[in-house]
Amino acid sequence: MLSSLSPLWIALIVIVVVAVIGVVVFFAVQAYRKHRLATAIVQRDKAPVHYAFILNPSKPGAEEVKQQILDFFESHHLAEPMIVETQLDKDGRDCAREAMARGADAIVAVGGDGTVRTSASAVAGTDRPFGIVPIGTGNLFARNMGIPLGDVEAALTVATSHGSRKVDMGRMALLDSDEPERKHAFLIIAGIGFDAAMIDDTDPALKKNISWLAYFVGGVKNLFTPHYHGDVTIIGTDGKEQTSKNISFRTFMAGNCGQIPGFSLMPEASYDDGILDFELIDTTGGLIGWANLFGDVVHQTIMGKPGQNPLSTNSSVDQIQGVRARIRLEKPALAEVDGDILGKTSLIEFTVEHRALCVRVPEVPTTVSDATGVIAPVTMPESRDGKAENSENIVLSKTEHKDGKDDAGDHADKQSAQHQSAD
Repeated sequence: MLSSLSPLWIALIVIVVVAVIGVVVFFAVQAYRKHRLATAIVQRDKAPVHYAFILNPSKPGAEEVKQQILDFFESHHLAEPMIVETQLDKDGRDCAREAMARGADAIVAVGGDGTVRTSASAVAGTDRPFGIVPIGTGNLFARNMGIPLGDVEAALTVATSHGSRKVDMGRMALLDSDEPERKHAFLIIAGIGFDAAMIDDTDPALKKNISWLAYFVGGVKNLFTPHYHGDVTIIGTDGKEQTSKNISFRTFMAGNCGQIPGFSLMPEASYDDGILDFELIDTTGGLIGWANLFGDVVHQTIMGKPGQNPLSTNSSVDQIQGVRARIRLEKPALAEVDGDILGKTSLIEFTVEHRALCVRVPEVPTTVSDATGVIAPVTMPESRDGKAENSENIVLSKTEHKDGKDDAGDHADKQSAQHQSAD
């Protein structure tokens, strides 16, 4: 019969068969994934856990998600959870502290990266598990953790299971701030300069419609802003300082997770190694420099490691790892943490708290390191391609070295109420 068919019909039949197989495989994988998440819930301890959900009511669909949470707990015969809603004068950190004071054993943030960040800042260092139900736009930390997006029930299953991972938490301190709380937590990326100005100029309404793509519009508005100038000091894992004076740059970022949708800003960033990945970016030559910078990001995304496009001539991306960084600017610049604007500053310090937060994740380990189900820690190499210990990986001018020690503090975060209400 096939011999009587024309080659065109045979090709069409093959395409249809392949398409059908692809659809079947896709739905089979989705069904298997949901089955794994559904069975993960039986791995909870027999002792009851008192859950508290920190909910951002300003997020679209927040009321429906709240009802889904209550229905989920009822259908799985779990004790009714505590739900604490953020307010203009009470951010995620305050809500999480209140919940823990009322006896919560586990905290779950329901919202965007802002709600996750501020809630996590209160939970870090307490050994309480921290879950995430991502709603809204962005959700970069949830993406990096592999937490289901757009599926509240799947995210709830992860949050109430005992597959966990201990991750680092970064802190950005605005040392010249008049606020009583100078340190602000971050789980993804914190920065000063262009990235903060881009976020500040992003239209919230546009962000709701096209998600993180709205940041490109804010970026275009700041392509021709002046360079920033100042001194940068990086403290490595060995305690040695590397200081670069009078440098010019577009943006300086500290990363705990380096992945954003479609791109890798910091390919070697790891959220549990006790190290921050610092990135100093500069461009010259107007639009040519920015085009080269985009090529650099694409190049390192494809290669999976830091490095510039060999054809780049008007951009620089210098990366180095360390446990602390200090920056003194000639003029104040905007600062941001995980997409939240903190205001202008000219004296900044970045630090990291190693494995301070226990995050509920989908991957349930076959072997665990303790009774809470925390995945066994990843073995740290002595040197990640020499980057953590070799100062040659950053190209800075007027460099000085001296010994120093890391004495990172453990201060809580206090975010401005207006930005918290948006995230």
